Amino acid sequence: MSDSSLPPPPPGVDPAIWPTLYYIRTGCFPYVIDGVKVSYGYWPTLGAGIAFDALFGLAVIGHLIQLARFRRWTSLLFATGALTEVIGWAGRTWSAKCPYNNDAFLMQVTTLIIAPTFFAAALYILLHTLINLLGRDTSALSPRNYALIFCTCDLISLVVQAVGGAMASNESSKVGGDTQPGTHIMVAGIAFQLFTMTIFAGLVLDFLRRVRNKRIAGTLPGGKLPKQIKLVLVAVFVAFVMIYIRSVYRTIELAQGWEGYLITHEGYFIGLDATLMFVAVAVFLVLDPAVLLRDVDAVRLKVESAGGGASGAIAPPGEGEDGPPGKEVAADLSSDSTANRSIQLRDL
Repeated sequence: MSDSSLPPPPPGVDPAIWPTLYYIRTGCFPYVIDGVKVSYGYWPTLGAGIAFDALFGLAVIGHLIQLARFRRWTSLLFATGALTEVIGWAGRTWSAKCPYNNDAFLMQVTTLIIAPTFFAAALYILLHTLINLLGRDTSALSPRNYALIFCTCDLISLVVQAVGGAMASNESSKVGGDTQPGTHIMVAGIAFQLFTMTIFAGLVLDFLRRVRNKRIAGTLPGGKLPKQIKLVLVAVFVAFVMIYIRSVYRTIELAQGWEGYLITHEGYFIGLDATLMFVAVAVFLVLDPAVLLRDVDAVRLKVESAGGGASGAIAPPGEGEDGPPGKEVAADLSSDSTANRSIQLRDL
C-alpha cells in the first residue's frame, strides 16, 4: 500500500511518522515504541495469556465431555463461556507478540467483556431446575418465567456489552479516537448485568428461605435437602460471588475510562477478571450439576398422586387416593426411564 492510499493523519500527528504508526496498528510490530501508546496502556504479559488460554481450554474440554455425557444446558453454557474466554485470551496472547495490532485488541475486548454472561445464564438455568425439583412454592416466580426473564436480561446485557466493546476498542486503536460513546454503552451493559444479578441474589435468598420454611413445616420430602442439591447450591454461591465481584470491578474500571488507573494496570485485570472467571467455571467441574443432578430427577415427585397437592408435601400414610403413598412414590421412581437412579426417599 502506498503512502498516498493511507487515510490522512489525525490532528496532532506528525505526517512524517503517520505511515509507520498506521502500519504497526495493522501488522505485527513486536516491540513497544517510546512515545507511542499501546491500546491497553501496558504491554500484555505473554505468560498470562498462555496460562489462561490453557486453563480455560481445560474448562471447555471438561464441560464438553459432560455435555456429551449428560446433555445438560448448563454444560453447554459453561463450555460456551469458557470458549469465549479462550478466544479473548488468545487475543491477549497475540497482543503480547504484536502489542499495537488493532485486530488483536478488538478480539480480546469484545469476547472477554461478554464471556461471563454465559456463566450467569447457567446460574439462572440452575435455579430454574432446582425450583422444578423442590416445588413451585419455593419461588416467587414460576420456573418458566424465571428462566425467560433472566435469560432475556442476560441476552440484552450481552448484546449491549458486545456493541459497546466493539465501538470503544475500534476508537481506542485510532490516534485521537473518541472512546467515550462505546465505553458508556459498555458500562450500561455491565451495570444492567449487575442489576440483574442483584435481583437474582434476592430471589436466591428468597428461594433458600422458602426451602427452609418447608423443612421446618415438615413439607419438604424427607425433611432435608439432598446432599447433591446442597453441593450445587455451594457451587452456585461461589460462582455468583465471583461473577458479581468481577462485574463491580469492570463497571468501575470502564467508568474511569480507557486511560484510568484500573484499566491500565494488568494485575487488576488478571486478579479481578481472569482469575475470578476461571474459579466461576472451574467450580462446576468439581461440583458439576450435570453429574450431581443426574439422579435428582427422582426428587421430581408427582405430589398430586402422593396426596401432597401443589405445595409439594407428601401425604401421611393412608391419605392417598389409591393406596399408601410410599408405594406410589416407589412406583413413580422405578418407572423413570433414566438409568442408575440412586437417590432414595430417605435421603431427601
